[in-house]
Amino acid sequence: MDQEQICAEMDRVRNDYRDLLDTATVAELRKPTEGTKWNNEQLLFHMLFGYLLVRNLRILVWACSRLPESASRRFAALLNAGTRPFHVINYVGSLFGARTLGYARMERLMDRALSDLQTSLRRQPEPELNRGMHFPVGWDPYFTDYMTLREVYQYPTQHYDHHRQQLTLARAREQ
Repeated sequence: MDQEQICAEMDRVRNDYRDLLDTATVAELRKPTEGTKWNNEQLLFHMLFGYLLVRNLRILVWACSRLPESASRRFAALLNAGTRPFHVINYVGSLFGARTLGYARMERLMDRALSDLQTSLRRQPEPELNRGMHFPVGWDPYFTDYMTLREVYQYPTQHYDHHRQQLTLARAREQ
């Protein structure tokens, strides 16, 4: 995918996320999801968290891609060793994220995260998008052993689309 296609996918997510939150009732948002231990509002926060994570990952990729490959391989191994604590923090954070922020702030935060990522992506020269680093594959099924910056920008939308299928909101089931 080129930069504009990735940005268009982010625009799709922005509209979809807003639509999901704006049309759901509080009762729907508190219903369990399919295939996760979260309810709908917690999973929606987790989906937002994927984009927030990438705002930091892009900086990490930029830095680590300038080091010898062995450094990023060792760093990925270190992060992989912390997979269990990462999953606990990821789970618990999503339990309280939506209630802490509220739905309107979640929408605004998603808008801001997507805008930041789109602006950053559009500023990247092609050679930068092809730079990469090793990743902790234990953290997420969409992480591969080696990911380019382009793949990192694509990751949160893959993550979003995966989890969207697990939502039990009426609006999510319509599409």
